[in-house]
Amino acid sequence: MRLQGRTAIITGAARSIGATIAKRFAEEGATVVVNDIAHAEHGRELVEEIRRAGGEAFFHQADVSLEADVLEMVGETIRRYGKVDILVNNAAIDPRKKWYEITSDEWDHIMNVNVKSQFLCAKAVFPSMKDNQYGKIINVSSITYFTGQAEFLHYVASKGAVVGFTRALAREVGAYGINVNCITPGAVWTETEEEKVGAEALIGIEDFLAARQTFARRMNSSDLEGSFVFLASADSDFLTGQTINVDGGWIMH
Repeated sequence: MRLQGRTAIITGAARSIGATIAKRFAEEGATVVVNDIAHAEHGRELVEEIRRAGGEAFFHQADVSLEADVLEMVGETIRRYGKVDILVNNAAIDPRKKWYEITSDEWDHIMNVNVKSQFLCAKAVFPSMKDNQYGKIINVSSITYFTGQAEFLHYVASKGAVVGFTRALAREVGAYGINVNCITPGAVWTETEEEKVGAEALIGIEDFLAARQTFARRMNSSDLEGSFVFLASADSDFLTGQTINVDGGWIMH
């Protein structure tokens, strides 16, 4: 097990990508803190699933765009387990809107959830990682950083900021044995997407992707597991400041 003895906090982990990574990290031996603000019931069910499989996990409902909530979550993790080894900054929102209809408050909200939260979480876990001279911070951006995407201006801008944040933070914390890297997932099927657009509309999306990706099928959360485990494990100890694009061969750079 590649993450044996490690403690990981995963934000936005109740469903979709976050939940898949939480389960895989637990299978690899990590103790997992499942964070989510919007889907508490799913988060608690996930923790029970991990425990039934023999893993260790707990759920913490925190708004990661609020510093007090983040500090409480990290403090509770350290009280329970003594340290934080891995942080996955996964929490995000992705509303669709024409750019000229986006209000100032909507812009600020998406930047708070998608970017400020990553800063707050990284800052909160830093003392523990610094003390242990070890840490893995994995930030989640999006393929839209490469493609640009109509009607997602605030989302795309926030995900571009995540890439820049990753590079700058890697420079800041490398002296303490902390790796900071970023994953840009492709068009992953999620429960939230199906709830928003409906199962019928997903067929058109799948046809669109099949015409553009090298692997002509819809991407699932499980397609990301290996990349996250790699960045969370000792296998990536000399890799930092990098952005890994996992999208089935849609964008190549």
